[in-house]
Amino acid sequence: MQRNQETEHMAEYNPNFELTIDDIDLIESALRQTKEAYSQQHIELFDEEGTPNEEAIQLDETMKQIQDLLGRIHNQKVFFRPREEVYIGG
Repeated sequence: MQRNQETEHMAEYNPNFELTIDDIDLIESALRQTKEAYSQQHIELFDEEGTPNEEAIQLDETMKQIQDLLGRIHNQKVFFRPREEVYIGG
């Protein structure tokens, strides 16, 4: 049986994303909600001695990936700073 050439090649990613600020905000909110839900589940996956089971370990890795992505989104934001006034952060 001969394979079609199209099925032999892996799909390529589109390097041009057309996401709006609102799209990114929605993604960020969904990631935060997912992380919060996972965090609640994570607490319940420890035994009496406080040892995590395999599912807790996997969930922890997923939460770390979500936090990393949230950090990268945050680092790409440009925050407003007044040009003519003294900026007081906080």
